[in-house]
Amino acid sequence: MNKIIAIQGVQGSFHHLVAQEYYRGNIEVMECMSFAELTKSLVDGKAEEGVMAIENSIAGSILPNYALIDENKLQIVGEHYIPIGMNLMVLPGQKLENVKKVYSHPMALLQCKEFFKKHPHIKLIEDSDTAAVARRIAEKQSTKVAAVASKAAADIFGLEILAENIHTKKSNATRFLIVSTKKKEPNGEKIDKASLKFELESRRGSLVSVLNILRDFNLDMTKIQSMPIIETPWKYSFFIDVIFDDYAEFEKAMGILEVMTEKLTILGTYKNSLI
Repeated sequence: MNKIIAIQGVQGSFHHLVAQEYYRGNIEVMECMSFAELTKSLVDGKAEEGVMAIENSIAGSILPNYALIDENKLQIVGEHYIPIGMNLMVLPGQKLENVKKVYSHPMALLQCKEFFKKHPHIKLIEDSDTAAVARRIAEKQSTKVAAVASKAAADIFGLEILAENIHTKKSNATRFLIVSTKKKEPNGEKIDKASLKFELESRRGSLVSVLNILRDFNLDMTKIQSMPIIETPWKYSFFIDVIFDDYAEFEKAMGILEVMTEKLTILGTYKNSLI
């Protein structure tokens, strides 16, 4: 029986491409039109795992997704990076000068803002998914509108690419998390990365003390992201990623941080895929 994997978007989306690359086998994809819907599919047991974008090298972090993972007690069980190529696509035969509106996911539009500055006659409209727009244009045979999506979406829905790789920085890449309601079981695979969330007392030097513990136990912090705690004004929680060589050292560090912090949550331990 195929594993059911929830993705944000439809076939041809970047989430779909990640699912194909990461699992490399027979999976059944469950299309979700929002990250909240994706999360619900996991909590309700309709999908076994999900693919969730978390940060882009141009547009930065997708902050609401940190909250979804934390609030729904999801476990991060893996990660996957892919280069992102944004392409402007239309029904065959359309011309760039005739395009009046472009629909796409807000993160996609943000990654292409320099391209669209050169075409001020085009109105940019945010949508739920890159590939879903491409599918809608094909189904409705819409003229004078375009989508920004992957080449796979153009192939699947029979659209013509007017401009390739229109993203601002050509080194554009996105990090995706593999999330589940169940903790990752090593099964012989090396576990050398962890995602954590912690809250600190409002006192001078508390964050520095945490960072010193990471250093002392040879944990290399690769990311730190702060988010306000809504219930307590001017107080923040911190989401960090660390990589390590010795899992035992990681566990010792977590034991100390549990005492030092007001609240510590291990969001997941998994294999570092960025080597």
